[in-house]
Amino acid sequence: MKTLLIWFALSATMLHAHAATQNPQYEGIWEGYDGEWGHVSRQLIALAEAIPADKYSWRPGPGIRSISEVLMHIAQANFYLLSVTGPKMPSDMAKDNLEKTVTSKAAVIADLKRSFDAVKTARAQLKPDDLERKVTIDGKTVPVDGMYLRILVHDNEHMGQLVAYARMNGIVPPWSRPTTPGGSR
Repeated sequence: MKTLLIWFALSATMLHAHAATQNPQYEGIWEGYDGEWGHVSRQLIALAEAIPADKYSWRPGPGIRSISEVLMHIAQANFYLLSVTGPKMPSDMAKDNLEKTVTSKAAVIADLKRSFDAVKTARAQLKPDDLERKVTIDGKTVPVDGMYLRILVHDNEHMGQLVAYARMNGIVPPWSRPTTPGGSR
């Protein structure tokens, strides 16, 4: 009986692990920084693409960022925080009014993707010692690794905000949609 229980527990654990790796919703989770970065990048792009273009100007109240402004804030912040670690900030992303001027769905998604690619590419080129190198931001000296962690946390922070925005507009995030018995969404 004890052997049967152990076999059952191990089988259930392996089946759960296999299901998690087969479900795109879990791709990248628990796989370190690069996995988590890929995960949040894919989810933000999927959400940005799922939101209709006519909702990009929607905001929950006066003085609060619209959907397009949040997405552009993410893109611009990715480039800025990355620039603290060494790569130059693209000149077109250094404009103060970018969140207000880039509002079309296509342009917003293009800039968002470009910022994700820039972070992914820059991090892939780093050696372990590079992550320990110190940089200064807002008068504070921090490791490059801490800057990359801030980028990841910042993007996840705004993911939550955008999920709330989407749901307030009746949009279900793509990864939250129910699956059919055949496994498709």
